Amino acid sequence: MSTLAFALAATIRHDGNGGVADLLATPADAGAWVEQQHDQIATVLDRHLEITDPGELRGELVRIRGAVRALFARAVAPEPPSKADSDRLMDAEAALRMVNRAADRLGTAHLDWPVDGPPAARWSGRTGNETALLVGAIGRSAIDFLAGPDRDRLRACPAARCVKYFLQDDPRQTWCSPACGNRERVNRHYRRQHGR
Repeated sequence: MSTLAFALAATIRHDGNGGVADLLATPADAGAWVEQQHDQIATVLDRHLEITDPGELRGELVRIRGAVRALFARAVAPEPPSKADSDRLMDAEAALRMVNRAADRLGTAHLDWPVDGPPAARWSGRTGNETALLVGAIGRSAIDFLAGPDRDRLRACPAARCVKYFLQDDPRQTWCSPACGNRERVNRHYRRQHGR
């Protein structure tokens, strides 16, 4: 389930022109993101979500994303956080409260073990509100990720125009992608050649 929070954090991206693109900019964008995450969400909630208020969905996703990104920034410290929101990060204690409250809405896990199938954990929500259940799944995902071993691999890409968090696959990996590494090497070469 940890990839759901990571996927939400990645909805802040570099726009290709030196700025930041928000993949949740509109209620329709938020709905599209939920559809893209359908399989991960269904794994947690064991059903398809029926979102009735796209505006509420967008607002809740943006709020929990702010909390997740603030906790990601805390996790990568003392290294700098992502440049996308480093100047407006939510207070870490407020982010913790928000993530914990969200996860609480998801309820508790129960063991489901059909006679003809493997056992599985199923979540029983404390609310019937679909948006609250989704936010709860994201909160639970953030808790699982930040309390797990992958937290130590979390990095903010230091490339000048990149705003991503990524999982470091190799101790020597500095950039989120080869493209960011190449851009930084080109920039460094340019600065050396032109005395900047």
